[in-house]
Order: sequence, then C-alpha cells, then structure tokens
Amino acid sequence: MIKAFFIALGLLTRIPVPKIFHINKNDSDKFYGWSVAFYPLIGLLIGGLLIFISWCLSQLNLPAQGLIAPAIVLTVWVLLTGALHLDGLADSADAWLGGYGDQQRTLEIMKDPYSGPAAVVILIIVLLLKFSSLITVEWQVLLLTPVLARTSVMVLLATTPYVRVGGMGEAAVKYLPKKAVWLVLLIVLILSVFMLKEQSLGLVVLFVIAYLLRRLMIKRINGTTGDTAGAMLEVMEVSSLLIFILLASM
Repeated sequence: MIKAFFIALGLLTRIPVPKIFHINKNDSDKFYGWSVAFYPLIGLLIGGLLIFISWCLSQLNLPAQGLIAPAIVLTVWVLLTGALHLDGLADSADAWLGGYGDQQRTLEIMKDPYSGPAAVVILIIVLLLKFSSLITVEWQVLLLTPVLARTSVMVLLATTPYVRVGGMGEAAVKYLPKKAVWLVLLIVLILSVFMLKEQSLGLVVLFVIAYLLRRLMIKRINGTTGDTAGAMLEVMEVSSLLIFILLASM
C-alpha cells in the first residue's frame, strides 16, 4: 500500500515523490482506489507542515507579524497543493454560473482552461477568509482542517458516481476500498473529537455542509468530478476554519 500512499501524495501535493513510486501505465487501477483512503493522512501531513511553518515564524521578530506570518503560511499552503483544489473551485464556480442548470453544459465549462468572473470572485473570497482565519486559528484547528477536508472528499468519492468517463478519477472511484474508507473516517472522527473537545460540535455542521454540497452535485451533474471534489475540499477547509474559530469565541 506504500505505492498508493505516494500516489495520493503526488496527486494532492507538490511534495517530491521518489521516482520508484511515480505513476506509470502498468500500475493496477486498484492503486488509485487505495490512494483515496490515504487522503486524510496527506491532510495530516499538510496540517503538520503548516503548524511547523507557523511555529518557525513565531520565533522570528517579524515586522507587523500579526499579518505577515499568516500570509506566509497561506502562501505555503497554496504552494504545497499547487493550487490544484483552488483550480477545481474556480472551474466549478464558472460552470455552476454558466451551466444554466444543464448537466452537459456544466461539464463542458469545467473543462475550459480559462477563468471567468465567478471564478475570480470565489477565489478572492476563499483566500481572504483563509488569511483572516490564520491570524487567530488554534494549532489543533490548523492541523485538523486539511484532514477533515480531505476526509470529506474521500467519503464523497466513496458514495457518489464519478461522471467523467476514463482517467484516474474513474478508476479511483471504481476500486476504492469501502471498508477502509469507513475505518479511516471513524479514526478521523475519534481524533477530531479528542483534539477539539467542546468545539467538536462543529463536526455536525461540517457534515451538513458536506451533505448539501454532495446533494447539489448530484442534482446538477448526477455525480462528481475531479473539479467538484476539489471545490468541496476548498469549501470544507474554509468552513472548518470559520466554524471552529467561531465556536472557540463563544
């Protein structure tokens, strides 16, 4: 399963992967399915790196540290993922606005490499919310946010038809090990409740948001794609930051 882990790492991040673990045409499709079960672990790695960067910056005497440090952490966050999920969010925003409720038109717009006004606006909003959240976020929330977002995508792929024919996404959904998914989900929930304590009530809100997003995808395109999965990941990250910060302030 080490191959599946590195497939997930190479897909979800820009962290260099040893050449021996690169994807090749002879790989079994089952590797792609198992790689999805490692998404939360990749999120844990990202969260850990963000905490480490944040701690390093806290040791420096930066001018206007209250704003510069969060900006640097956010930049590292985006670079770690290569803006992959932001791209999916942008494509989905354009498609939802320009698709006029039509499935085929929506899917066609998602494949368009150019970004329209809806994409630009949603990206600005998401990045602004993330930046402002990073100013006051607790380390537990920063660690768990990438984990919970990628867990939601894992569950989405395990429970939702993949509507684009061919490619790694379809293979991943087809060979995704369902029992492993539910076990990983249970572990993530236990870890989250343990770390968040009273704030763990926010997990219920996150579940509702994820459910509504999935329902919206099914209603519009009868399933999910890589772009909508990326969009869900970004929405869940922002929602996680905001919900747990709000709960901490109550």
